[in-house]
Amino acid sequence: MYLPLSHPWVKNETLVNHLERRGVSRRQFLKYCGELAVLLGLGEAMAPRVAKALEAQRRPSVIWLQLQECTGCVESVLRTSDPVPLEENGMYLMIGGRTGREVLEEAAAGAGAVKAVGACAYFGSVQAARPNPTGAVGVADIVRDKPVVTISGCPPIADVVTATVVHYLTFNRFPELDGEGRPLFAYGKRIHDQCSRRAHFDAGQYVQAFDDEGARKGWCLYGMGCKGPATFSPCPVIQWNSHTSWPIGAGHPCLGCTERNFWDVMTPFYGRLPDVGGFGVESNADIIGLSLALGATAGVAAHAIATGIHRARTGQTPHQPAVDLPVAKPQQDQSEEEPHD
Repeated sequence: MYLPLSHPWVKNETLVNHLERRGVSRRQFLKYCGELAVLLGLGEAMAPRVAKALEAQRRPSVIWLQLQECTGCVESVLRTSDPVPLEENGMYLMIGGRTGREVLEEAAAGAGAVKAVGACAYFGSVQAARPNPTGAVGVADIVRDKPVVTISGCPPIADVVTATVVHYLTFNRFPELDGEGRPLFAYGKRIHDQCSRRAHFDAGQYVQAFDDEGARKGWCLYGMGCKGPATFSPCPVIQWNSHTSWPIGAGHPCLGCTERNFWDVMTPFYGRLPDVGGFGVESNADIIGLSLALGATAGVAAHAIATGIHRARTGQTPHQPAVDLPVAKPQQDQSEEEPHD
């Protein structure tokens, strides 16, 4: 639902009034609310509640800070951040004579909650890669006295940013989070388990070179270094640019960019991950017969180990409850009982 900036928001105008003035029909608005409800895992039946919570909203006060980053996250959001260097007293990022840390702390002081959008805001991204000369860190390493919700990715998917805001406006809280502060509705499953090429992985059909027959047939990119088995992200489901495509769909292996310190732990990007459990159904029948039990056990173990490593690295419990925020209630009927989502 893209709207050009030729009609600025009028003071005290509600969202629904603003949309009507811009030519957005009620049907279009409800359809969009339904899509967001599905994305959040609430089900399309929750669309009326989402719509009710949003339509009476007046333009909120939002502060967007861009600090030490490449602007890719902003570009991603605009088409639907930010590490803080601490070394040398923060001199690597100065804005109007003030350090990035000072600017962030001032903005966060009066905020109800903070969203860290993108890998840079999450952990520092490429600036924080070894040896991290500027001492780049993520927002949560600085802001410790209020909720920091992380939308990871390099860049993140814009729909996840929007859906997280909508959940907050609808229920006055952010959704359930994993151990890294990422919304579970988006980061609760591995790319490997949702990938459109998973059948080729199970069949033992792997791309060996970017221009080989397997590549032309859309086979699995595991052999080319795909980090999907170790990456938690909704890329295969939501994709980019109105569900147009995503990296693996375009023929490139996943780099694991939604994971902490991926510049260090996922490199070399085109190097294969340690063996991931599974065997090709088109392998020699005798080999399968001899290794069936071991193969099945290895597959279960590898999945468990991958998940265990992820949780150990992120400090997951397996997940954190939804975050209740000490802020004013959104403009909706507060007498309604909140559903169990």
